[in-house]
Amino acid sequence: MSTSPEQLPFGPFETLADYERRSLSHVAGMPEQIEAPGLWRGIAFRIGDHHLASSISEVNEILTFPSLTVVPGTQSWMLGVANVRGNLVALVDLRQYLEGVRTLMTESTRVLLVRQHGGSVGLLVDEVMGQRSFSDEQRSVAIGEEDERYGRFVGEKVQLGGIYWGLFSMAALVRTTDFQQASA
Repeated sequence: MSTSPEQLPFGPFETLADYERRSLSHVAGMPEQIEAPGLWRGIAFRIGDHHLASSISEVNEILTFPSLTVVPGTQSWMLGVANVRGNLVALVDLRQYLEGVRTLMTESTRVLLVRQHGGSVGLLVDEVMGQRSFSDEQRSVAIGEEDERYGRFVGEKVQLGGIYWGLFSMAALVRTTDFQQASA
């Protein structure tokens, strides 16, 4: 059944504005963006034996390993730069940066795209394990990070499903002076 312009409750501009308002209320992905009081939500990932999660607001995108151009004269953990939809993104082996051990490439290996001052950086991790949510109650009994290499970025470890998840701050990582100095 079609509606003629004479039957519309308001003019063409108002109709378009109404369509826009209604379509924006149904944006894909909106349920993930709804704030839940008392609930911390993050993207879970693994580096070696460390299970970590970073706030959903800190991880912009999850990628498979992109084509890479090596940049000479950089730290061993700086893998190179990749073209991600027309933007050059520095790619860092996060395990090598933290532990001095190179990440082994597997089917599960992923890149977490994180914003930093001046652009984005890609962080190579062993595996992305989806989304995890932690309640205030779970966080109230959190333990500290015992591995000092991770301690600069993990403020607390929260138990969920028999695993302790380190809440990893990407913001603290990208502000760290030695992380910003990728030249050898």
